[in-house]
Amino acid sequence: MWSYLFGGNSGKKGKEAPKEAILNLREHINLLTKKQAHLQTQVAAQEQLARQQLGKNNKVAAKNALKRKKTYESQLVKIEAQMDSLEQQLYSIESANLNLETMKAMRQGAAAMKNIHKGMDIDKVDETMDEIREQVELGEEISDAISRPLYTGADVDEDELDEELEMLAQESVKQDVVQPQRLPSVPAEKLPAHEEEEPAHAEEEEEDEDEKALRELQAEMGL
Repeated sequence: MWSYLFGGNSGKKGKEAPKEAILNLREHINLLTKKQAHLQTQVAAQEQLARQQLGKNNKVAAKNALKRKKTYESQLVKIEAQMDSLEQQLYSIESANLNLETMKAMRQGAAAMKNIHKGMDIDKVDETMDEIREQVELGEEISDAISRPLYTGADVDEDELDEELEMLAQESVKQDVVQPQRLPSVPAEKLPAHEEEEPAHAEEEEEDEDEKALRELQAEMGL
């Protein structure tokens, strides 16, 4: 059916027919889109011409322009209806083709899983998992064995260690008692005079200044 409508070769593979139909539909929709744009331009031009002729009071020419406009509008309606039909058909074919490709992919996936599981058995899987668990447990035992401290060849008595520690503490206390304490050294520099002497010295300086000022005043007065 598709070969008859779109001029395809009946000997082509079935998987290429949907793709070819989709391409043909898109090309025809593009052609109708260009035709639609041309008709819209003609409708606008005839309407403008009718306005111009009416402005010149040429009613006959204006009426003829309106007739051509109606013809273009009628063709435009048919073109738009054809475009709607083609777009719906294109959508249906694309959807059906997508479903077909999805089913093919799912079948391939199912076949791949079947091929993978062909050499597998649930008993063999359980057996393999048991072997893995045994090896993991063995590895943990080996790790624990390696982590244990090595034998040093000498047994340590905790009580003996406590006695030795007590003896060391007593010796440390005796050394602190025997060692004499050093007295602080006396400073070699002479200590400064007591602060109480400073007011007397300051008072003497103040009296000398007063006497000097008095003598200067007497000299100025000629006394």
